[in-house]
Amino acid sequence: MMTGEREKELMSAAGMLLDARRTNTPIDDLPAAVRPVNEVEAYFVQDRLAIAYGEIGGWKVGAPTPDAPPMFAPMPRAWIAASHGVLGGKHRFRGLEAEIAFLMGKNLPLREKTYSRDEVVAAIASCHPAIEVIESGFTNPTKAEKLSMIADLQMHGAFVYGAAVANWQSIDFSKEHVTLAVDGVVRVERTGSNTSGDLIRLLPWLANEGAARTGGLKAGQWVTTGSWTGLALGTAGSSVNVNFSTAGEVDLRFE
Repeated sequence: MMTGEREKELMSAAGMLLDARRTNTPIDDLPAAVRPVNEVEAYFVQDRLAIAYGEIGGWKVGAPTPDAPPMFAPMPRAWIAASHGVLGGKHRFRGLEAEIAFLMGKNLPLREKTYSRDEVVAAIASCHPAIEVIESGFTNPTKAEKLSMIADLQMHGAFVYGAAVANWQSIDFSKEHVTLAVDGVVRVERTGSNTSGDLIRLLPWLANEGAARTGGLKAGQWVTTGSWTGLALGTAGSSVNVNFSTAGEVDLRFE
């Protein structure tokens, strides 16, 4: 159980991260006294940031290995855009990850009975190629403490989606090939490289184990399922293209 004093400290951490993001004045890390010491505290800070940014438009979820438990974070609705969009000047770090995302077509409300994989897949409206833009209140989020990074919306900065993929259930994601190019130069080229292994497993996990925080997945929300390309970096004015061999392509440009 978190004490009232500890909640105040974590609220202070959330305030620092919001200020760093909104003013584009990053910090190296959170001060030790207010830094989360476990996932519960990191998620508490995440949720405070999400409240500040308004309606939740979806969730980013991923796992570092096929056997690792997933981690997830909210994606503000205001930060979601369709392909060919131009992202404004709030972006500083401009990290880039190629991802596969799903748009929910049906609600999966909180319930005692566990949702099966088939039930969750049946609730998906469509599958899309996507780019997650990595942003942070930290000078270099890859060098901040892991729990600090998780607290900072798990480095989320924007989500850009491409056109829906026909017959996506037939895609063998273990053989799917992807390229990520910046200004026409391919930075990353990989095959079957989603770190979670079976990326579909992430959705039932989010619908079940994640439900206490999500309040249940909702129709119209996005779920993006982790990086295929690791982290690449763009710059001001960069054009970015992600191309999957079967799942289509998506692009964006930074101001």
